Amino acid sequence: MSIQPSFNGVVTNLVKQQESLTCHPPHAVEIEDVQDLQQEILNTDKAQRMAEFFSLLGDANRLRILSILAVKELCVCDLAVALEMSESAVSHQMRVLRTMRLVSYRKQGRNVFYRLLDHHVLELYRSVAEHLDETA
Repeated sequence: MSIQPSFNGVVTNLVKQQESLTCHPPHAVEIEDVQDLQQEILNTDKAQRMAEFFSLLGDANRLRILSILAVKELCVCDLAVALEMSESAVSHQMRVLRTMRLVSYRKQGRNVFYRLLDHHVLELYRSVAEHLDETA
């Protein structure tokens, strides 16, 4: 086990944590494994952005909108009718989804047509839906 001081006190903290572990049965912490794993942990900024992203998806109406856009590009008025929501409510949700880069739009005359931004959003939507179907 080689301990390098370049981890800015992380190794010292690991050793202290190892001494105070209350695992049953007690076991030695694999310092090198933990050090390798620490390099894989999300940095705080990215973790915060991901939390905000998932928080955004915590709204049932936004998920319903994504479910429709996963099938077809639509304008606000068509989305509103399909979802039985007002056009202003749908427009508000679309603004939020656009800000989080989940949907994009194109203008055709006075109409604005929305679609999922890219395949990542579609894959995320489908993966979660599939996971929930499996666990139901």
